[in-house]
Amino acid sequence: MDVKETTAVCRDAFAELASPACIHDPYPFMRWLREHDPVHRAASGLFLLSRHADIYWALKATGDAFRGPAPGELARYFPRAATSLSLNLLASTLAMKDPPAHTRLRRLISRDFTMREIDNLRPSIVRIVAARLDGMAHALERGEAVDLHREFALALPMLVFAELFGIPQEDMFGLAANIGAILEGLSPHASDPQLAEADAASAKVKAYFGDLIQRRRTDPRQDVVSMLVGAHGDDSDMLSDVELISMLWGMLLGGFATTAATIDHAVLAMLAYPEQRHWLQGDAKGVEAFVEEVLRCNAPAMFSSIPRIAQRDIELGGVVIPKNADVRVLIAAGNRDPDAFADPDRFDPVRFYGTSPGMSIDGKIMLSFGHGIHFCLGAQLARVQLAESLPRIEARFPTLVLADQPTLEPSAFLRTFRALPVRLHAQAGR
Repeated sequence: MDVKETTAVCRDAFAELASPACIHDPYPFMRWLREHDPVHRAASGLFLLSRHADIYWALKATGDAFRGPAPGELARYFPRAATSLSLNLLASTLAMKDPPAHTRLRRLISRDFTMREIDNLRPSIVRIVAARLDGMAHALERGEAVDLHREFALALPMLVFAELFGIPQEDMFGLAANIGAILEGLSPHASDPQLAEADAASAKVKAYFGDLIQRRRTDPRQDVVSMLVGAHGDDSDMLSDVELISMLWGMLLGGFATTAATIDHAVLAMLAYPEQRHWLQGDAKGVEAFVEEVLRCNAPAMFSSIPRIAQRDIELGGVVIPKNADVRVLIAAGNRDPDAFADPDRFDPVRFYGTSPGMSIDGKIMLSFGHGIHFCLGAQLARVQLAESLPRIEARFPTLVLADQPTLEPSAFLRTFRALPVRLHAQAGR
């Protein structure tokens, strides 16, 4: 679709987002969609919202104007759910639940997955960051190119999750190898072979977590899984094994590939905008502002994979979304809406300096972690990893440059990378 010449309404934005042109650069099409068809009905019948105000309202209205699909409706919204393990696991995640079930599950998870527990991980994160940078330094200082995506951006969240779950590093790397296939299978435009591959990968993850839960029940340790399976003296309610497996599966999918992608995008921002690297050389607020702007400019998840079902007929921008319609939000388009963020294609961390996490100085919400009752549980963990990584990369490798063009995964859903080759600037080194 040539956005410069198109005046007709796009027939299927999801198909267009999967095109090679959009995978290379989705933002011109997103701008066109936001301006010409902001409440888009795709060929499948799904609605896609692309304006910040509409997305923010829809996320906030989940539990009121919108709900997740009820168990008996899965076949309607996920026609292949009857035979798909991945879709059934997705249907049982916290993100698909409505109050009061959502309220109960979120409370049980949040009592252990607290900001204090995440802050307790900070020394481990610092140690992992230092070790990964040490490993890269030898090759870089010899003038060699290094794939920062593989050696750092992928490795860091994998090793942090190994610490969080209390599992061996090699087990974590094995689990992580399944994530890409599962995520692609859960995309609205996934083919039957992609979904079958996702189901095979989900079966491996489910079996591992089922065994881990049993081991932690008989031999608890100082990790999040042990806390989640353990009894709480002040709270007799406990998560079932089915709920635990679904939650761990969801945490793995939601917090690993997206964090790796954001690290890659942050490093690319450092290289593309050297005049903005001073944000990483000063106080913590400057680092936080840089991180938030990376998340705004390059949301790792382009759109929501979770259905939000309209509870009633809803009118947005002159379009009526009928009751029981499946509505998704185009997060990346909302983050670049000029009605929310002035000059939205410009990388400018000052938007977030000295504000609450995710809120701009104009009071607008960055949408990459969602909003409302389904706000991402792992947001703080991702922010800590980024805040501890970026200043150390800047300080350790101030002459870092691209060794070759980065390679993107051919995914419409996640803007992630296959490779990000870097080297040290030879002239600066001399």
